[in-house]
Amino acid sequence: MMQKKSGKAKLLLLEDVRNLGRKGELATAKAGFVRNYLLPKKKAVIADKRTIRMQEQLQKERAEQSAKDKKESEAVALRLKEKTLSIKVKNDPQGHLYGSVASSDIVKILEEQADLKLERKNVLLPKPFKTVGTFDVHLRLKEDVPATFKLKIEGETKVQEAKPKVKVVEEGEEEASLVAEASSEDATDDLPMRSEREKEMKEELDERSKE
Repeated sequence: MMQKKSGKAKLLLLEDVRNLGRKGELATAKAGFVRNYLLPKKKAVIADKRTIRMQEQLQKERAEQSAKDKKESEAVALRLKEKTLSIKVKNDPQGHLYGSVASSDIVKILEEQADLKLERKNVLLPKPFKTVGTFDVHLRLKEDVPATFKLKIEGETKVQEAKPKVKVVEEGEEEASLVAEASSEDATDDLPMRSEREKEMKEELDERSKE
């Protein structure tokens, strides 16, 4: 008889089950999930005195599998570290993609170009790529081993280089500017001479008034 506690059954996991537990662990799940998925797929058994004796062996097998998976993941991470994979997509002349490169595209690229089968959950991509360029892509492999590779996104349309902005000066404007600068310099140079002449005229008027 299925043991229940608050509508849940106590289980011994025969395999790793995402968001539930690892092989050999005890877990609880809703009766419907147990009846319709876990038991038919042989991913778990109801935990009782008979099945609980299996736990130690299952945990030993899980530990051995964990060590094997970790070693394989580390080898994959080392191999990917030196790789640059690529994809060609449609884009506009400014380098923006018509669409994007998402996790599902990266899974396909890895399978085709690196012979590596992963799921979308293994690709740590906050948001899809939307421009051409070369980017670092981060992965989470089995046993949470991190991995990174470079993805080169090439555009089918050549990207136009941004031209530096140059101020265009018309010929007449340039001449006017030069004349204005010269006039300004001349006016500045004339100031001491004008002051000196005014001083001389004042002294001459003073002399005449004395006569």
